[in-house]
Amino acid sequence: MSARHRLPLVLLTVLAAFITGLSAPASARTAPPHTTVLDGIRMQQTKARLDHGDRQLRGAVRSLTARADKWLDQGPWTVVDKPRPAPGGDIHDYLSQAPYWWPSRSPTADNPWGCPYVQRDGERNPEVDSGTDRQDVEKTFDSAYDLSLAWYYTGEQKYARKAGQVLRTWFLDPATRMNPNLDHAQFIPCKYDGRAIGIIDFSQSYTSVLDALALLDTGAPGWSGKDRTGMARWNGAFLDWLQNSDFGKQESAATNNHGTFYDLLLAGLAHATGDRALARRTVLDARSRRIAPQIAADGSQPQELTRTRSWHYSTFDLVAYTRLAAIGRHVGVDLWAWQGPDGQGLSKAVDYLLPAATGAAAWPHPELEFHRYAATDVMHAAADAGDAQARRAVPSLEAPPGGDLWALRPAAEQLDSIAG
Repeated sequence: MSARHRLPLVLLTVLAAFITGLSAPASARTAPPHTTVLDGIRMQQTKARLDHGDRQLRGAVRSLTARADKWLDQGPWTVVDKPRPAPGGDIHDYLSQAPYWWPSRSPTADNPWGCPYVQRDGERNPEVDSGTDRQDVEKTFDSAYDLSLAWYYTGEQKYARKAGQVLRTWFLDPATRMNPNLDHAQFIPCKYDGRAIGIIDFSQSYTSVLDALALLDTGAPGWSGKDRTGMARWNGAFLDWLQNSDFGKQESAATNNHGTFYDLLLAGLAHATGDRALARRTVLDARSRRIAPQIAADGSQPQELTRTRSWHYSTFDLVAYTRLAAIGRHVGVDLWAWQGPDGQGLSKAVDYLLPAATGAAAWPHPELEFHRYAATDVMHAAADAGDAQARRAVPSLEAPPGGDLWALRPAAEQLDSIAG
């Protein structure tokens, strides 16, 4: 063939690269997800290993898809489905009831709630699961996360489309959307129309929704630019409420796990909406504002140990800390490396749980319902951060119900969740 009939070398090179790109795994052709707590680069690498047949990961994916499959024929859920609106009268306002408050009298026609309500710490009143949005928001958050993860790792469209339906219904569709406030969270009948501590209904798990959105934003079928813009606006409005409302300011001042989770939500929303400076400042401030006063020199968390569910709340607070540390990684702050004036630090707090987490010793504090696996994720987080004791403990950890999914979503969850 004459030279004039040959394709130029540069064109052949470009064509070969294009063909190679078409045949490469999706994980090699797309940018890592811009996640808030999860490590997007690590997830991309995990997906590449899965695409190349990693058997251990395939087992974890089967556990993940088993969870996701259960959501396919459920929902979507919405705040407008509750039998009566929040005290303000707007059906689009989120409503939940304080979980540990109980009626002190039998309901009557003149006193239908059985008021006054009294507190019974750690004992969940079953009323809170009927007539409010509490259970539905948990299902919305959990399903969106599981389904988005399942789509990311399998590429099966059914998971992405269901996740999109769930999120649009709760946050975006005008007829069913939630207003971006928590003015009526954890109300107490005949006492309070809402309380600042109700913010924990969202702060304990909404950052998983931010990561679900980031996964869908990598090109999920059925998730449009309009959806992305709508969620960005909702998150921006919610961040404004969180920073500037009276409830937000009160929760920011909390000195126990409520304050830690507030910081997690604030930093997470800031990162997701592009305010890197606020996210970084929040993580930095947590060192002296949260870790130093909340974690003792021996690693215990004194305020959490006073609870009737001391094991639950000790692991619960560390879920917030480890997730906040993960956000810190994205904004250049190593929260794991910081130590307070008495040696307080995240690794020491995790190590305090080690004997009970591995089954080597009984938990020596009050606990109404001990679950050893509650500490599994925070142990994984500490091991990944370089804690030698936690790393040695990993083989002795108890897998939570449904399997240990750390390899696929390396960010701590509260595995023995009790709402409140």
